Amino acid sequence: MGFLAEKKALITGVASNRSIAYGIAQCMAREGAELAFTYQNEKLQPRVEKIAKSLDSEICIQLDVAEDEQIDQAFRVLNSHWQDLDILVHSIAFAPTEEFKGTYIDSVTRDGFKLAHEISSYSFAALAKAARPMLNANGALLTLSYLGAVKSVPNYNVMGPAKASLEANVRFLAADLGSDAIRVNAISAGPIKTLAAAGIGGIRDLLKHVELMSPLQRNITIENVGNAAAFLCSDLAAGITGEILYVDGGYHNLGMTFEVD
Repeated sequence: MGFLAEKKALITGVASNRSIAYGIAQCMAREGAELAFTYQNEKLQPRVEKIAKSLDSEICIQLDVAEDEQIDQAFRVLNSHWQDLDILVHSIAFAPTEEFKGTYIDSVTRDGFKLAHEISSYSFAALAKAARPMLNANGALLTLSYLGAVKSVPNYNVMGPAKASLEANVRFLAADLGSDAIRVNAISAGPIKTLAAAGIGGIRDLLKHVELMSPLQRNITIENVGNAAAFLCSDLAAGITGEILYVDGGYHNLGMTFEVD
């Protein structure tokens, strides 16, 4: 039996078998968790259902976090399958493609800024609120951040402030839900070549740079993130809440890098 045996986990944000959310789902399934999935729209439904089936799950629920009614409906549907819930994984982020081109000051717009925060940050609080009646004591919420929340990263642009907001969400939700014995954490993952990352300008250069400069001298994998996520959402991490765990090969620790004679 794995360390997530008898835990029920709702996984949001799976888009393909290269998604970080897929890596998390794989690792949680390996450790014995029972899984349910969400998909954004009918176009993604067959893909997510196929992934769910490969991980022994038959629960796939439509969820577009831009719509409050869909959030409420998703948990009504989930409640028809499960009476309770132990884990919620939030792996949802979006900003218009144009916001990732050029410099931040030139690309940022009012509408793009609002949309990035609504989908990438507010949705975590909205899902936490909707999930709360189902969440068991010793439950865990997890979201995904990136170094751009605290450092300027080329081309990450408007998603940086959105992820900063998301990390603030983690701290406030952890404070609010701690009395219910529910923990809230985030993983700040290093860059990974996912479908979502493909929209960020210069992603290949970014991956190459991190591989060369990070202490582990490699890029991380979705399995690396998945293992950390499984740990954070398990009883092994019962004393950890309100934290941002970096899974980036140590890159965030660097001040500067150069060859030493």
